[in-house]
Amino acid sequence: MEAKDRIFSKFETYPFRIKEFLTREGAGRCIISKRLLLFGQLFLLFQLIISGIQPALGQDWDGIIITAADFQALQAFKQELVDPKGFLRSWNDSGFGACSGGWLGIKCAQGQVIVIQLPWRGLGGRITEKIGQFQSLRKLSLHDNVIGGSIPSTLGLIPNLRGLQLFNNKLSGSIPASLGLCPLFQTLDLSNNSLSGTIPPSLVNSTKLYRLNLSHNSLSGSIPTSLTQSPSLIFLDLKYNNLSGSIPDSWDGNGKRLFQLQFLTLDHNSFTGSIPASLGKLNELLELSLGHNQMTGVIPSDIGRLSRLRALDLSYNAINGSLPDSFLNLSSIVVLNLESNQLDNQIPAAINKLQKLTILNLRSNHFSGDIPVTIGNISSLRQLDLAHNNLSGEIPASLDDLPNLSAFNVSYNNLSGPVPTHLVREFNSSAFVGNLQLCGYSASTPCPISPVTPAAPSRETPRKQGRKLSTKDVILIAGGTLLIILVLLCCILLCCLIRKRSAAKAGKDGEATGRAGAAARGEKGVPPTAGEVEAAGGDTGGKLVHFDGPIVFTADDLLCATAEIMGKSTYGTVYKATLEEGDQVAVKRLREKITRGQREFENEVNILGKIRHPNLLALRAYYMGPKGEKLLVFDYMPKGSLATFLHARGPDTPIDWVTRMRIAKGTARGLLFLHTNANVIHGNLTSSNVLLDDNTNAKIADYGLSRLMTAAANANVIATAGALGYRAPELSKLKKANTKTDVYSLGVIILELLTGKSPGEAMNGVDLPQWVASIVKEEWTNEVFDLELMRDASVIGDELLNTLKLALHCVDPSPSARPEVQQVLQQLEEIRPETATRSGDDGAAAPSASDD
Repeated sequence: MEAKDRIFSKFETYPFRIKEFLTREGAGRCIISKRLLLFGQLFLLFQLIISGIQPALGQDWDGIIITAADFQALQAFKQELVDPKGFLRSWNDSGFGACSGGWLGIKCAQGQVIVIQLPWRGLGGRITEKIGQFQSLRKLSLHDNVIGGSIPSTLGLIPNLRGLQLFNNKLSGSIPASLGLCPLFQTLDLSNNSLSGTIPPSLVNSTKLYRLNLSHNSLSGSIPTSLTQSPSLIFLDLKYNNLSGSIPDSWDGNGKRLFQLQFLTLDHNSFTGSIPASLGKLNELLELSLGHNQMTGVIPSDIGRLSRLRALDLSYNAINGSLPDSFLNLSSIVVLNLESNQLDNQIPAAINKLQKLTILNLRSNHFSGDIPVTIGNISSLRQLDLAHNNLSGEIPASLDDLPNLSAFNVSYNNLSGPVPTHLVREFNSSAFVGNLQLCGYSASTPCPISPVTPAAPSRETPRKQGRKLSTKDVILIAGGTLLIILVLLCCILLCCLIRKRSAAKAGKDGEATGRAGAAARGEKGVPPTAGEVEAAGGDTGGKLVHFDGPIVFTADDLLCATAEIMGKSTYGTVYKATLEEGDQVAVKRLREKITRGQREFENEVNILGKIRHPNLLALRAYYMGPKGEKLLVFDYMPKGSLATFLHARGPDTPIDWVTRMRIAKGTARGLLFLHTNANVIHGNLTSSNVLLDDNTNAKIADYGLSRLMTAAANANVIATAGALGYRAPELSKLKKANTKTDVYSLGVIILELLTGKSPGEAMNGVDLPQWVASIVKEEWTNEVFDLELMRDASVIGDELLNTLKLALHCVDPSPSARPEVQQVLQQLEEIRPETATRSGDDGAAAPSASDD
């Protein structure tokens, strides 16, 4: 009986009842002989083969048990791996369940293993040389683990191998040339390892290989000519290696018209020589990156034949000469980066033919002449950097008309004349410095007032031309003028002093009145609440209303503060205001004619002024001027917005995963408070509206502003959010935001934190959520996450993957499929349970929702 029970226990791993095949009703009381038991087992196997029973995990299984050779190979494979998290516990010693779905990551056909898929499992150790025994293996996916050792050369003995994905591990040694023996190879990704040696020319022997990624290794030598002549390659990425020599000039498929290659990335190596002219024959090319090498010579005119090219990066080389006229034929170009070369001559006047251009970076070259006026006709332009060149003349006024320009720099040229008004408002002085004859871009560089040309003397009054003034007359006139100026200055100073004393006296009287009122109510030391502190704006006739806050100021203090433009939006312009005492606040001047009437405005703004939460930017005061101007006063955040923090930092300023997760949680907490406690829909949540305090805690800004605006203004805001990539797809029809559209925007921000990419970037014509979804679908996960995060993938890999799944859930095209923000916060806390650091202000007044 014990022997029989052992046999049954092996078979009972499958999802059906063995005894129903072997016994009838009441047979439990009988003794089954060994022959009957053996017959039953054979009958069972026969039933498995013909019936095609579905396994418990839902994986299609043909009913055939794994072969002895593949079972032994799996045992050897497991034995060489280190499994600290116990993911391979399901790989039992019996072999039963290996092909039915019982073994994690294994798929079979006809009893032979065809797929081994174990990414993100924290596996260590090495890959066994016996991997070559899987003669039917089609796909080996072990990416994002900590597997070391070398790549087994026996992989080349697998005739059916189609995909090998070993990226983001710790593999070392050279790439086996035997991999070229796999005739059906389609994808080979060995990126982000420590591989060395040269690239085997045989890698592209397969006529089906369309994706080859060897980036982020320590490979040396030159590019094999065979790579340039592959008829099937679509994606070739060799960036961040130690490759050297010249790039082969044989990208014509050995005369066979090569049309397949779409992505060619060779940047951050040590290539020398000139740019191959044959690259112009890659008619399907979409992206070409040769930056950060040591290339010389001129840009070949053949490059202009790449009519489908979207991104061209030749930055940080020693390329000279001028831009070829054929460049103007790159009608699909979106990103053009030629920074830090030795290009000279003038920027072509017909550059406006590149109507899809979004980023134009010509920084640190030797361009001369005027800035072409026609650049102002490229309406799609978002970033324009012409700094550190020899450009002269004035900045064209046409640049004022670029509607999407968000980054601009013409510093350190030989420009002259006034800076166009709109550019002065949009960009700070660092964008214009280093041009000695440029004026009007800061208080220290005013433009001179044009002198009035005196009228020609009349011929009819020759007598009035009189004698010349003597030295004595000149001295008397100068002294009198100086005396008049001194008297005027004294009068002005006296008036200011009288006004200041009056304001101070009024402030003291108001304070005394406030204290008396508090005493009458029996209160002591209670700070004023919304609407209780109102100050007349001195001589201005305006109205200033304070809410609780650490800084107290008068209307005159606010209106006389030193202001610096921080940014503009659909709602208005934001300034950094420095008060007389040195305190700094953020002031948003709302655009006129888009706000509601005075009574509605005051009712709504008083409600917003009472909202307090550690992850919401507090409204501290508002001012209504006598001519209808409206100012909102907030705390000033020195670290700026999340968008700036992520996308405008230097290469030596990494952002770790803990910080990014803290920002994501803080944003979710603030949004949850708005939805549940304040009954406010944000409607315009972007990374530019998430500000960061000194401890890098998130504070959502611009919430509730839609309540202060007209319906037309709010519709414009929704359209702007769509252009920036944060708008939920249903808003194109609904025109009214809700909690689900806010969750979509939150999901985009989380994707932004994970990828390090701005939703406004051009990513092959799709938005950020679609791009991420397409990459994940193809299992190219290493291209999704920010490279800074991938350095710690072995530690935080599971957290990254789970956060990515959550973000994609938030940006689901169907609103009903998206989670509520409370569920988002709960899952973020489960992914990384540490308590988030909170900002000190307003924390007691409004605890985080997660603390309830």
